[in-house]
Amino acid sequence: MSEHVLEMENGHNGLGKVEIAPEVIEVIAGIAASEIEGVAQMRGNFAAGVVERLGKKNHGKGVRVDLTDRGIIIDIYCVMNFGVSIPTVSQKIQENVRQALLTMTGLETAEVNVHIVGVQFESSKPESEVE
Repeated sequence: MSEHVLEMENGHNGLGKVEIAPEVIEVIAGIAASEIEGVAQMRGNFAAGVVERLGKKNHGKGVRVDLTDRGIIIDIYCVMNFGVSIPTVSQKIQENVRQALLTMTGLETAEVNVHIVGVQFESSKPESEVE
């Protein structure tokens, strides 16, 4: 994750500047991606998994933000549900993340890359009732 802070000049009113940390962009993108139907879960690292098991929800899990000269590049790592159309769900993720960032921060993204790191099958429940 980059140590940079994204600065936006507050144009005409002269009130100052607004700084947005990359962690904020990660959280917005993570929530926007996870609310798409067909996404089973976001993929994080080991530390994020430990923190989540201790009760703290990590909304930035599975999202990497790079602030480059070309603009903001977002990489999303997620696990899909079995049986969904991966291209369709991926496109919905890209659109939702792009729209959420534009609405909440006014920032345009250069790229929203979706990485499918797994497929989750329905958990098979043992039949307790035998006829």
